[in-house]
Amino acid sequence: MDRRINFEHWRELFFFCLIFSVSSGEVRYVLPEEMQPGSVIGNVARDLGVEARELNARRARVVADGTSQLCELDLPSGNLLISQRIDREELCAQGSVCTIQHQLLFEDPLQAFSLLLDIADINDNTPVFAAQEINLDLVESTVLGRRFPLESAHDPDLGTNSISEYKLSPNDHFGLEMSTQINGNSYPELVLKKALDRETQAEHVLKINGIDRGSPARTGTASIRIRVLDSNDNVPVFSQRLYRASVPENSVTGTLIAQLNATDLDDSLYGEITYSFSHLTDKTRGVVDIDPRSGEVRVAGVIDYEEASSHELDVQAKDGGGQASHCKLIIDVIDVNDNKPVIEIKSASANILEDSKPGTMVALINIYDMDTGNSGHVTCSIPDNVPFQIVSEVKNYYMLVTAGKLDREVQSEYNITITATDSGSPSLESKKVLSIVLTDVNDNPPIFTQREYTANILENQPVGTFVMKVTAQDIDDPSNAKLNYQISKETNLDVSSFLTINMETGELFTSRLFDYEQSVYFQIKVEARDGGDPQLTTTCTVNVFIKDQNDNMPVVLYPVQAFIAEDVVPLEAPRGYLVTKVVAVDADSGHNAWLSYRIIKETQPNLFMVGLHTGEIRTTRAFMELDEPKQTVVIVVTDNGPVSLSATATVSIAIGEGLPVLHELFELAEESQGSDSLRLYLIIALFTVSFLLILLIIGVFYYKLCRRSYVYRSTSASLPVFPTTYYPPSFTDFSRCGTLLKDDRFDPFLTTGSWRGDFRFGSNTDTDTLKKRSAAYQKNTLRRTSADRSTLKVRAGPSHPCYVIA
Repeated sequence: MDRRINFEHWRELFFFCLIFSVSSGEVRYVLPEEMQPGSVIGNVARDLGVEARELNARRARVVADGTSQLCELDLPSGNLLISQRIDREELCAQGSVCTIQHQLLFEDPLQAFSLLLDIADINDNTPVFAAQEINLDLVESTVLGRRFPLESAHDPDLGTNSISEYKLSPNDHFGLEMSTQINGNSYPELVLKKALDRETQAEHVLKINGIDRGSPARTGTASIRIRVLDSNDNVPVFSQRLYRASVPENSVTGTLIAQLNATDLDDSLYGEITYSFSHLTDKTRGVVDIDPRSGEVRVAGVIDYEEASSHELDVQAKDGGGQASHCKLIIDVIDVNDNKPVIEIKSASANILEDSKPGTMVALINIYDMDTGNSGHVTCSIPDNVPFQIVSEVKNYYMLVTAGKLDREVQSEYNITITATDSGSPSLESKKVLSIVLTDVNDNPPIFTQREYTANILENQPVGTFVMKVTAQDIDDPSNAKLNYQISKETNLDVSSFLTINMETGELFTSRLFDYEQSVYFQIKVEARDGGDPQLTTTCTVNVFIKDQNDNMPVVLYPVQAFIAEDVVPLEAPRGYLVTKVVAVDADSGHNAWLSYRIIKETQPNLFMVGLHTGEIRTTRAFMELDEPKQTVVIVVTDNGPVSLSATATVSIAIGEGLPVLHELFELAEESQGSDSLRLYLIIALFTVSFLLILLIIGVFYYKLCRRSYVYRSTSASLPVFPTTYYPPSFTDFSRCGTLLKDDRFDPFLTTGSWRGDFRFGSNTDTDTLKKRSAAYQKNTLRRTSADRSTLKVRAGPSHPCYVIA
């Protein structure tokens, strides 16, 4: 039949009645069934008070609640549309209320609203009789007023759309009356109005119409074929008009449900009763069966409470003569806990930011149980050792939200087991694993493997020489952990250009030549910057020490080689008499600055000797008349570097008569003679002092590292000054103030072979000591009787006193 619906009538009746409550998180729509796909149910955006463009921005969508999806969301307009045919009878059977629940999900951020669709019934079904032809056998002696129950026509519609009346085609013998069952259902009965006469008419054919009250009304028709038989005095009689039985669902096939009993007082053929179902619904057909002889009703198929909680059956007992009677059998299905809870993930964020705040929704979960009562009551839980929790604000819907601080570097992924447990006995449970991956945010700065690095560089290395490599690590995701290195702006501008750095590897290279004599140490700060947004940085300190090389030749300070002055020695001078002293310095440090002296050329051999480490020139014997009055001695000064460098000094000595022999210088000679026997002890002492010196240097080195600053360069105002006339033009005055070197590195060492053990000092704090020693030198070695024989003068400037170091 034509199933099209007069929707204009329904629009006038419903006008898509809208009831919604934002406070309760749900929107309810009332709509008729059988609307055309694409029809508008309502405007969700307007009803929720959001802009239509927000639906698309937040990726809104509609998901079904355990059923097929009946509607969809039109994002541009915000309208809720019919997506497929809606048949109320198919969805809710004979239920008086038919409500379908969907969910409207917003995914960014995750939020859910319930969409309740109340499906209203329309007259879209025509009454249908179970059999198009009803056969009755009546004996001609049937008394007037005898009633014969007929099968009701079936109309799935409800209310005014259901069957309201039956009509029988006009005839002389039968009428139609309505009767009501215990449960309130009405059914038609055929009533004999006029006596039957088989010889006059052996068969009667009638038409019965079932008519509903819909608009327009729909009619179903069936034929009644009545055969008139010879006399059969008694009809079967059931012991009860209504039988009620119960059976647990899932009972095995063959389980006895009920025993029906009908009796017939007739004998032989007319007393034999046959049982049958006169009408079976689709949900009952194949589920139960009746034994036609015994009247036992047994389970024939699967009985499922969730499919039908009860079955109402019309049972017919018919004797051999065609007489029949009817009763009603109601079978109540007992629900058992045979359904596990169903877990459906309606929406889930597979990736969430690790800095998500507590309460951020991660997933929306729909959990339901097809059982009823306690068996259908479900609880949802997750493990306790995860930073998430379950929250429920809508029935059967649970939200998985963050409950604590997340840290991808501690745990980057969670596999959360969602457990749904019902309250049945025994309880059943279902589990589903939800994987959640934490997306990295740049919340960890780079960390250097060391807070401070130490590097040693030999001086005079070419530009681009590899110095060292600094390494930092970032535990963030590789996209945020890509590091770039650079010289920090915190580095002193004077030294920031000393090194260059490879931005990707952290390797440091020299960008200039280094001179140990100008600088022995500098400090830079290296910055590591990650690739996150915003970028995070950290710094480390690199302490760079310049190592000395033997790149400076000794420089002779006295005698001045620019002009050769004569040193005068008395003719009566004894063996070992101090004639003069060669003074030389080496700008290098440590062993590279240790100087040794030896004679390479002299006017008269074996007349003079020079101290190996002191540079003191002494007589080896007393002078004789035959000795030349003027002697020239060439001294080579050699440093102690791996490849020795040397310089020569020419000493001119004049032997003068009548000059007094200085007793002090002679005593020195005596002491000098006895020193040979002590040389071994002095060597041992030298090694001891060297060992102590190494310990001192280590202590100073550690102290400098702790200070994390540049070596302090003191001013040279109080350093000993050698006037420019006392050193060669090629010797550079680095300090520009009369000192030899702008350096406070001083390496004390013990000399041997001298008339006194000498320590060289260069510290500014030793100025007074230098002054005293210089004065002693002037007194003991520079005593001259006349201006002509004076070869060494000590001058002092206005602000820089000059000292000769002995």
